[in-house]
Amino acid sequence: MSDLEKLGKYAFMACIMIALVAGVASVFADFSSAWIALVLVVLGVCVGLTTITGKEVTPLLLAAIALTVASSGGWFLIINEAVAKLGTFINNTMYNMVSFVAPAAIILATKMIYQLPRASEK
Repeated sequence: MSDLEKLGKYAFMACIMIALVAGVASVFADFSSAWIALVLVVLGVCVGLTTITGKEVTPLLLAAIALTVASSGGWFLIINEAVAKLGTFINNTMYNMVSFVAPAAIILATKMIYQLPRASEK
């Protein structure tokens, strides 16, 4: 495993932890998540460029679509009526996950589009 692949794997694990910790923090403190989103986007770019191999592209793109749909619209906020702030935690954690996965998905989708004409020539 190359150093670049190791960096990508560490970035992936860091993003998961940042998304969870920021989701918990958003419940207890009122803060701007713009810097957290920026860090997650940069780490997502690192993962998209270094870690994902050919056979992992389709599952990642499918997961990115599912996360984006699930996080849009604030569907989980209704849970706040049953358990205080649980919906906020879930919603913000999902938003943070999308901030990480979306750049990786864009990079990988662009790579796949670029490779399509090459695959049809063979």
